[in-house]
Amino acid sequence: MAEQQHGPAGEAAPEGGVPPIGTAASGAAEPQTLHEREAELRSAEHALDRLCRRFAAGGTEIGELLVFSAPAGGGKTSILDQVRRLAGLREDCTVLSGRGGERQTTEPFHVLRQLLLPVLGTLDKDELAEVFGAWYGIVGPAIGLVPPSGEVERLDPQGVQDGLDYLLSQLAPRRAPLVMVVDDLHWADQESLGWLASFAARTRHLPVLLVFAYRDEFQEEAQALQQQIQEQATRSHELRPLNPASVARLVRAALGEEAEDAFCRQVWAVTAGNPYDTTALLREVRDQCLDPIEANSPQLRDLAAAAKGMTLQHWLAKLGPSTLRFAWAAALLGTEIKQSFAASISAQGAAEADESVRQLRKHRILTSTPNGRLEFVHPLIATSIYQSMPAGTRTGMHGMAATIIENNGGSLLEASRHLLETHPEGDDRMVRKLRAAAAEHLAIGAPEAAQRCLARALDEPPDDDDRAEVLYEAGCAALLTDPKTTVNQLKLALSLNPGLSPGLRVDATFRLSEVLAHAGELVEAAEVCRREAENTEPGPGRLRLQALHYMWVAWRRDEEDGPGRSRRLKELTTTLTGSTVPERVIRVMRAWDLTLRGRPVAEAIDLADKALENGRLPKEIGWTNTTWGFELPALIGLTYTYTDQLARAEKLFSDAVLGFEMAGWSGAHKGFGYFLMGLTRFRRGFLMEAEDYLRQGLRISERIAPDIPLQWDIVGVLADTLLARGRVDEAWELAQKYRFGPPYHPTAMVLPDAPTLYGKLLLAIGEHAAAAEVFEEVGEQLTRRGWRNTIWAPWVGHLAQALFPTEPDRARKLAAEAVVLARDFGSASAIGTALRMQAELWDGQRAVDLLEQAVRWLSQSPAGFELACALVDLGAALRRVGQLTDAAEYLYQGMELAQTCGADGLVDRARTELATSVLRPNRLRTLSKEGLSEPEWDVARLAVRGVPPQRIAERLDLPLSLVHRRLAAVHRKAGSGPEGLAAALGLTAGPEPDGEPGSTEGRPGKED
Repeated sequence: MAEQQHGPAGEAAPEGGVPPIGTAASGAAEPQTLHEREAELRSAEHALDRLCRRFAAGGTEIGELLVFSAPAGGGKTSILDQVRRLAGLREDCTVLSGRGGERQTTEPFHVLRQLLLPVLGTLDKDELAEVFGAWYGIVGPAIGLVPPSGEVERLDPQGVQDGLDYLLSQLAPRRAPLVMVVDDLHWADQESLGWLASFAARTRHLPVLLVFAYRDEFQEEAQALQQQIQEQATRSHELRPLNPASVARLVRAALGEEAEDAFCRQVWAVTAGNPYDTTALLREVRDQCLDPIEANSPQLRDLAAAAKGMTLQHWLAKLGPSTLRFAWAAALLGTEIKQSFAASISAQGAAEADESVRQLRKHRILTSTPNGRLEFVHPLIATSIYQSMPAGTRTGMHGMAATIIENNGGSLLEASRHLLETHPEGDDRMVRKLRAAAAEHLAIGAPEAAQRCLARALDEPPDDDDRAEVLYEAGCAALLTDPKTTVNQLKLALSLNPGLSPGLRVDATFRLSEVLAHAGELVEAAEVCRREAENTEPGPGRLRLQALHYMWVAWRRDEEDGPGRSRRLKELTTTLTGSTVPERVIRVMRAWDLTLRGRPVAEAIDLADKALENGRLPKEIGWTNTTWGFELPALIGLTYTYTDQLARAEKLFSDAVLGFEMAGWSGAHKGFGYFLMGLTRFRRGFLMEAEDYLRQGLRISERIAPDIPLQWDIVGVLADTLLARGRVDEAWELAQKYRFGPPYHPTAMVLPDAPTLYGKLLLAIGEHAAAAEVFEEVGEQLTRRGWRNTIWAPWVGHLAQALFPTEPDRARKLAAEAVVLARDFGSASAIGTALRMQAELWDGQRAVDLLEQAVRWLSQSPAGFELACALVDLGAALRRVGQLTDAAEYLYQGMELAQTCGADGLVDRARTELATSVLRPNRLRTLSKEGLSEPEWDVARLAVRGVPPQRIAERLDLPLSLVHRRLAAVHRKAGSGPEGLAAALGLTAGPEPDGEPGSTEGRPGKED
């Protein structure tokens, strides 16, 4: 027999097929006759057959989604009972059950807890570790398996969803074939419904049959999810009303075979063939001892109205006051009712509660679930009883329910929905409870539930001294899901008097600036921090606000006084004497500013290094630390990215992705992490890996919102990557699809510079004049701002290329200026790239000379693709001046490296050049630190001790050109320039052994 893992499976509900009135309800495992539901049952049975048959044959991607919809009382629950029964008759089939509750729509993950907790409770410790993987601390609290760890201040709801995906992907094969049955899906809480809707699309890849039943009564905010589920359904069945013949059979089964045809026909007319309404009416007929003859037909309409309305008077007369009070308590508890809780709420002792349950069973109002709890026979009965409660009684009982849940060891997560139903009374104790409940909701990834609690706390209302703090908490709760609400509430919290404490005021300002910045309002974000800093007493708080101001300015597309802001930042940096977190942050801002301004690379690296502790991010400015935000460590990594410290940048960015995953931040944070990894891989020349990371990030950005800064970041670098791979048309189509072009983002800076990337695209498709116009404009803007980094925005070199066909003299002058700017900056990749681009504007020996310099510089950088370009360019230039032997050597090297990079277009170009020389390509080699050959290690060990290439050649008795080639391989495989080479290789740096430290002999340049 199948393994049944039950939430509230329920007994057979009086829909479609109903046992005679007055008899006990049939259990879920017993068959019952369902009228006019043969096609639906056959569909369910066939789906079960296919699932079990395909799984037995070794299939895994065999899932389906079966959907049943009907109005209230249309027979959905009876169908699902039969599905559970049929699945339960099959060997090795696991059945998970859940049900939405009308009173529990605001209880996060309520349905998922019913589905998953029973089966997870059967797993041992090792199995739990396997099915959860790294998601235990994120998903476990959400489904009630463990309390929140407290390590993460707020969970990203998308992270919880991703963790649930992982959990089911691991659980399904272990308990396959798996049947998941959810009734009353329209009442599912938003958290459960959101995941079920997304999971429905992935069901086909797992051995899972999903079976959903619902009314077309989804809340407005859930209708998109309903549509998503309907679109994913393998089969969808809308249950129709019963025909007159079926109703007649129900009448005669309940009232006797002597029931007259006219009476039966009138029952059908009054109930419109609704199975539940038919059963309820027949029960009233039975209770009234009305004979089923035509003469009594006129009374049926009134009896049906009474049965359907079920007012307070109806239930009081039927049950009596004591039993009715217990029923009220059960109704507000919802599904999976604990008898002891209902007894406490209704103020009944054990014996009185037992009698109430007996009476409610007798009248087919309550039944038992397989886990021993109580449940209403039909949701319509629960609704009727709940609505019959006087308003004051209902409010009071909800308050009692919250207290009893807490007193019996329940959490505020369970009690909060009852607290929301109480009336505001200015009770400070209630405010504290609601704030605590909100914190618990945030800790399990349910920010909407937290917002409901805090909104109710504000209605209480809190004391004047606490109101600003509650507003602050409400704003923070909405940070990930409702930025507009966050802005409004934080602005209000900052405006109140009495207001926030100094520390919270600084933090509220940061939160406000953060949400403004993420919405692209970087000008306002920076200004908010500047104004607040001016009104804050000197100390860490003020320094934090100043640092934040500079950080948001750094992300802006434009500013009025870039040089002045840079000067003020420099002056502030010079006042720093310690290593407090705000001081580290200021140094990071200065390092990034120097990088963008193209100032000496060593100073920028030194300042970035000072922000770290033993080469790692301090916890206070870590990727998931919410005091500073993820933008701060990103700037450290970006500084390394554009100063040739790519291995260090990559380590930081891989830590970011891992940290975001561990924290459950699977939305924009993880997308940004993928972007950063893609950017670094692109800079290193690992183009295939770069494309993979960027496409993953793009998928995440698409599910967040269109045209957000993150999407522009990704599209820009992805287009650049495609250009490098030789796929020009695809790069242009990508840019067109995502509208990557003028007027760009109005306020946010795109990484790297968006106009420069767009001009590069125009240049690639042959639009030289349009490209030149773009480069002229961006050059004026960046020069005014004081940004001259030729790697971040290589507009000067590209402008030279765009102008060369029409203005060759000006083009060559610009290209020479680009080389000067690159030398001012000092990174090997910047100088080598600028020289390579300059060489494109020359022919003959002049081009060869420039390219030889470019190769020497790029050989000291980790920029693999740029080196491949320079090598191929040099080989082609040498071939054109007749030096075929040397040309072949460089073309071989360039093609080999281009193949490793995934630069297909460059490979084809190198092949063409080689074919012209009647030569064939050689084999590929490994490109990683582990791929260093022993001769390359010999060169590396001397290089990290400061031995210049000329001396290395002498020591190892090698030609200087061979030393340069081996050094180039070392830098490329290690992913680092000279400054970080020792750390990248795990070697100890130090003075050269012969006592001549610091020698400049052998610096890149033209050989004698």
